[in-house]
Amino acid sequence: MKVVLAIDSFKGCASSQELSAWIEEGIKEVYTEADVHACYIADGGEGMLFAIMQNVKGKILTCNVHDPLMNPISAQYGILEDGITAVIEMAQAGGLPLVPKEKRNPLVTTTYGVGEMVKDAIERGCRKFIVGIGGSATNDAALGMLQALGYRFLDVTGNELGLGGAILESVHHVDESYVLPELKACEFIVACDVDNVMYGSSGSAHVYAAQKGADEAMIERLDAGMKQFTDVLKATRGKDVAMHAGSGAAGGMGGGMQAFLNATLRSGIEIILDQIGFDDHLKNATLVITGEGRIDRQSLMGKVLSGVSKRAQKVGVPLIALGGGIADELEEHEGVDALFSVMRYPMSLEEAMEKERAQKLIKQSTKEIFRLIKALKNSAL
Repeated sequence: MKVVLAIDSFKGCASSQELSAWIEEGIKEVYTEADVHACYIADGGEGMLFAIMQNVKGKILTCNVHDPLMNPISAQYGILEDGITAVIEMAQAGGLPLVPKEKRNPLVTTTYGVGEMVKDAIERGCRKFIVGIGGSATNDAALGMLQALGYRFLDVTGNELGLGGAILESVHHVDESYVLPELKACEFIVACDVDNVMYGSSGSAHVYAAQKGADEAMIERLDAGMKQFTDVLKATRGKDVAMHAGSGAAGGMGGGMQAFLNATLRSGIEIILDQIGFDDHLKNATLVITGEGRIDRQSLMGKVLSGVSKRAQKVGVPLIALGGGIADELEEHEGVDALFSVMRYPMSLEEAMEKERAQKLIKQSTKEIFRLIKALKNSAL
C-alpha cells in the first residue's frame, strides 16, 4: 500500500510536517509495511516557503530587511538547487503578525522589506522568483517593494513620495532611472488564491483593509487612492491591470507586480504541487490523504483540498480528507471520496487546538480509517 500525504497545517495547532508524522504513525500501526510519502503543503500564504523548501533541494538564507513599519528585522527566503530560483514569502517581511494590533494602519505600512528580499536574491544571482503574497499587513499596491528595487514615485510637482498606502493618491509620475537593471531579466510567478480586483466594492481596501487596521475613512481613502494610481498606470505606462482577477490580492500587490514586473498570477497550491513534483508522488499510489483545520466551501475554491483533489482525480487515485471540523453545507465534493472530522466528542476550540490532544485525535482517526480499509479488503465485499 502506497499512501501519499498532502495535508495543510491546522492553523495555530500543528504544522503540515507534524500532522504528516502523526498520520503516518496511525497508518503504520495498522499497515506496518505501508509506503508513506509525506508531501508538506501550504496554500501560497504563510508557510509556503518551508512547504516548498522541505520537499525540494535548496537552501534557506537569512537577510536583513525592514518590516511593514520600517523597523529592521531578519527575514528568510529560499534558493532552489538550480541557483537561480528564489522562493519569497511576503509574510516574512510584510506579514500582518509583524505589526502590533495597536499600530496597524495600511496608510502607513509598506512592502519595502519584500523588495529588499528580492534585491538580496538578485544580488546572489537569482532571476526567477516564486512569491507567495498571503497574509499581508499592507495596502500599497507593491509600491514599497518597487521602491526597494529602485523605482521612485513622484507627485504632481516632481517631489519623491514616501512609503505606505497613503501615497497612492499622490502618484503622478514614475522615475525608473535607478531601477536595478537585472530586473529586466527576472521572471516573477505570484501565488495568489483570491480573485479580488484593485479597487471598488470587491477591491483590496473594501475587502481586506479593515483587518489590517483601517477604519471606514481610511478604507475610502485607500480605495480612492488605488483608483487614482491605476488611472496613472493606464495613462503613463499603458498598463490596465486594475480589474484583473487577483490584482487586488495582498493590498494590490498582485496588480502592482503585474504592472511593473510582468508577473504571472497563479494558484498557490498549484505552484507548490508543481514545485514538489506531486504528480510523480501519485504514481502507483493506493490512496491520498489531505485536509486542513476546517473544511468548508472555501476549501474547495483554490485551496489545498481543491488542488490536491484535482490532481488525484486526474489519475484516478482515491482521496480522503481529514479536518478538525467540517462545515454542515459540505456533504460531498467531486474528487473527494470521503470527508472525516477528527473530533470524537464535544470540546471547545481551545481544547481542540491543544497539540497533545490534536495528536491523539488525528492518530486515532487515522487508525480507525485504516482498520476499516483493512477489514473491507479482507472481507468478501
